[in-house]
Amino acid sequence: MLQNITYFLIFGKPLIMYLGIITLLSFLITATLGAMIIRGIGKIPFKWHMIMAIISIVLAVIHGVLGILLYF
Repeated sequence: MLQNITYFLIFGKPLIMYLGIITLLSFLITATLGAMIIRGIGKIPFKWHMIMAIISIVLAVIHGVLGILLYF
C-alpha cells in the first residue's frame, strides 16, 4: 500500500521525489529566515523561523518514513 502512495506519479515522476524537493526547499527557506533574523535584514519575527523549522522537520520525517518503509 505504501508503494502505491510513494510511487504515485505526478507528471510522470513519483510523489517521493517531489516531497524530497519540497523538503529541501523548506530547509533552505528556514535557514534563510534564520540568517535574515540574525543579520537584522527585514522585519521578520523569530516565530516564523520556528514555524518553518517545524514544517521542515515534519516534511523530512514523512519523506524519510515513506522512503524507508518501501523496503519493509
